Amino acid sequence: MDNQSINRCPWCLGHADYEQYHDEVWGKPVRDSVELFAKLCLDGQQAGLSWITILRKQANYEAAFFGFDPHRLAKIQGEQRHQFIDQQMQNKGIVRNRLKINSIFKNADAFVHLHEQGVDFSDWLWSFVDGTPIENQPAKMQDVPTETEVSRALSTALKKAGFTFVGPTIVYAFMQAVGMVNDHLVDCDFK
Repeated sequence: MDNQSINRCPWCLGHADYEQYHDEVWGKPVRDSVELFAKLCLDGQQAGLSWITILRKQANYEAAFFGFDPHRLAKIQGEQRHQFIDQQMQNKGIVRNRLKINSIFKNADAFVHLHEQGVDFSDWLWSFVDGTPIENQPAKMQDVPTETEVSRALSTALKKAGFTFVGPTIVYAFMQAVGMVNDHLVDCDFK
């Protein structure tokens, strides 16, 4: 099947890297806790920006933040953390927003705290959808919500656990990206 005859969700059209992300990543269930942590952090970086902006900076974030290893990030504390954030504010490969950079550390702290309580991050996240992807059947983009009751509940739980940049809209985008929700349009070849 040539690229011209493939039906895709319209949000990704026109950019090869965006189409590849749509085809190979978006909506595929992710169960690895560290991968879920990384995606949640990246979605938080998106706040106020388009996802393609963050997608194109993803490798830079991974390099700057130790592959989003939450345990390694959480070990950086106090003045060392402050200095690290100052250094990243000079990193042209990421979004240089102090609150967003700091949120990666706050999220790592929250992740590790859950881990220390015996909570598996993946199991905890997936419990909000009873461990199974929500299969929506949107016919057009207007049928796809920006947040739901489930994303609001998960957002509240994440905030209570200490995570930041996890509002219900960001959380819904995260849920779509990691396959907790399948919002590929019904005529999409990747449904």
